[in-house]
Amino acid sequence: MLPGGTLDPESMTVPAPAPSPLRRPPYPPRRPGFWSSALHAWNGLVHTVEYQPNMRIHVLAALLVGLVGSGIPLGLAERVTLIFCVLLVFFAEILNSALEALVDLATREFDEKARVTKDAAAAAVLVLSIGSVVIFAALLVHNWSTVIAHTGRIQRQVVLGIPLTVCTALLLRPGPRAPAQDLLAFLGALLFFALLTLRSTSSVFSAMTLGLIVLAGASALDRQRAAGGQKKRPGGT
Repeated sequence: MLPGGTLDPESMTVPAPAPSPLRRPPYPPRRPGFWSSALHAWNGLVHTVEYQPNMRIHVLAALLVGLVGSGIPLGLAERVTLIFCVLLVFFAEILNSALEALVDLATREFDEKARVTKDAAAAAVLVLSIGSVVIFAALLVHNWSTVIAHTGRIQRQVVLGIPLTVCTALLLRPGPRAPAQDLLAFLGALLFFALLTLRSTSSVFSAMTLGLIVLAGASALDRQRAAGGQKKRPGGT
């Protein structure tokens, strides 16, 4: 206490405020269970295809791999290698998309470290994509005698595979369009796929091709739902 009866500010102790308990962000509720988790994972895959241009390119490239694998009788090692390359590129692109979203969420303004993080993640996808193309070319060169021996089958794959790829590309094409266009493209892709499976050499590659068509159709459907939701909002056109 100072002379005159006043209190010394330095001798006064102010108790520290109690730490506030951590609260979880208000995430949307999720149902527990395997099927619910699988549905969320599927939605993440569809979202990546819908909003990432590079992922749409990977889907078309995987479709071409499926056409080659279902048209040329390859060995077990070659089939496993091609499928593994497709899955690895998909995994890298999905992880890259998740990392980009996380960086954007954590950094609201330009940061050099954020740029390096995004560039490095994109470089990983690029390296895997180039490696997959090299492996694909090496497998074709190694099995060139098999390719020459099945020229007629390859011609059939080309005749039916080109319109199948075009229909899938139309489903993946961004931008507003009439739902009937997506429906016709999806039905056309299924039609050409059915014709291709009549003489397929691999049920695994045929199943992979069908899965890619369904994925492209789900992406188009999600885009149509998003466009319909914008029209229902006040002021929407």
